[in-house]
Amino acid sequence: MGDWMTTGGLREGRRPRALSPWREHLRDTFWFAPTAAMVLVFVVWAVATGIDTAIVDALREERDYDTLDDMLRLADDAKAVVTVVSSAMMTFIGVVFSISLVAVQMASGQFSPRVVRIFVRSRITKATFAVFLSTFLLSLLVLTSYEGQAEARYVTSIPLVQSVLTLTMLGLSLLLFVLYVNQTLRLMRISHVIDRITREAFKAVARMPVGRTTGEEEALGPETARVVHHGRAGVLRDVDIARLVRAARQEGVVLRLIPRIGDFVVPGTPLFAVHGGPAPAGRSLSRTVSVGVERTFHQDFAFGLRQLSDIGLRALSAAINDPTTAVQAIDRIVQFLAAVAGRPLDTALHRDRRGNVRLVQPVPGWTELVDLGFAEIRGCAVGTPQVTRRLVAGLDDLVVIAPADRREPLLRHRALLVEAVERSVSEASDRAFALRPDRQGIG
Repeated sequence: MGDWMTTGGLREGRRPRALSPWREHLRDTFWFAPTAAMVLVFVVWAVATGIDTAIVDALREERDYDTLDDMLRLADDAKAVVTVVSSAMMTFIGVVFSISLVAVQMASGQFSPRVVRIFVRSRITKATFAVFLSTFLLSLLVLTSYEGQAEARYVTSIPLVQSVLTLTMLGLSLLLFVLYVNQTLRLMRISHVIDRITREAFKAVARMPVGRTTGEEEALGPETARVVHHGRAGVLRDVDIARLVRAARQEGVVLRLIPRIGDFVVPGTPLFAVHGGPAPAGRSLSRTVSVGVERTFHQDFAFGLRQLSDIGLRALSAAINDPTTAVQAIDRIVQFLAAVAGRPLDTALHRDRRGNVRLVQPVPGWTELVDLGFAEIRGCAVGTPQVTRRLVAGLDDLVVIAPADRREPLLRHRALLVEAVERSVSEASDRAFALRPDRQGIG
């Protein structure tokens, strides 16, 4: 069995927080933030209406009709602005986000379909969409508050506070629009997309359990039962570690997760092997597993490496033919592998408060990560000296960084790359050029 890890995460002894299906669903959709914002608009509008009514009532009690006349004139001026805002905002929303959808489609075709998730989960994008719709809705509500022609002494409400609030929302919309355009343009640049993926991958690595133990495999005891998956088919995205540890502790058993995070499971797939006793009751294991349509970064630290490899492969395809982008992806693959080269891999052990192992979770091993990062790109890199030179340099750097017992897969990939180049390139000088280590590819 490979190396073992104990629970840690960002802080020693702290378990990674589990993602609920609801929270993950809300992150991947656009409906929640705009809906919540528009509900909030109704509340704010009702409060502002009450303030406007209270101001008018106070001035009428004081018989300060001159101030009311001044407020009426200001409100008439504000009404013209609010009318323009209400008529133009919806058109503005349609044009802006239509262009954005085209940009997302282009990014998906050029980089990888997986990067669309970055656009969908963007907080700036959701905030901009929510504020735009809220401004449009508020402007309509404010227009309904304006009364017809009336003298100051008979008016019941002057929506002056509401108009000021609408203008404030308009200013916020313009500010968010600038930020939104800036971020969208950044996300259309491959260097920023790759950097974003890498940062997400490192966050996942930071949530990895740390530490090392020995002799734990024999302590699990024989397998006594299995728990199968009864939910929908999909990708195993997340397991609720705290609830699983608690359920195993109550039964006095050890649960071993059979599939890895990121595996596709169907009804009937064995999920848990039970060691040391009967399986926990179905109710205690309910909602401990999150299955969805795509992988996430939360407990799947290899997902970032998968996306980087996809980008490199897409860049090396005949349709794209962009070896420089492939080199940028290799840069980040090397960075990621260098960061985990000295960390325990293969299996994570999660313990209860007394230090007893209650959950065994498989994670990708070092060889699997190296293969994921290099195997496919290496197979497509032959004939592209810029990429082969970067691969040789990256593998050489990792051989120096990695512990001695983890150098074999790196040396294997280097040898396979050399063999492929020697077999495909006829000229000796071209072979030497293609296999010369260069961290920039070809400058």
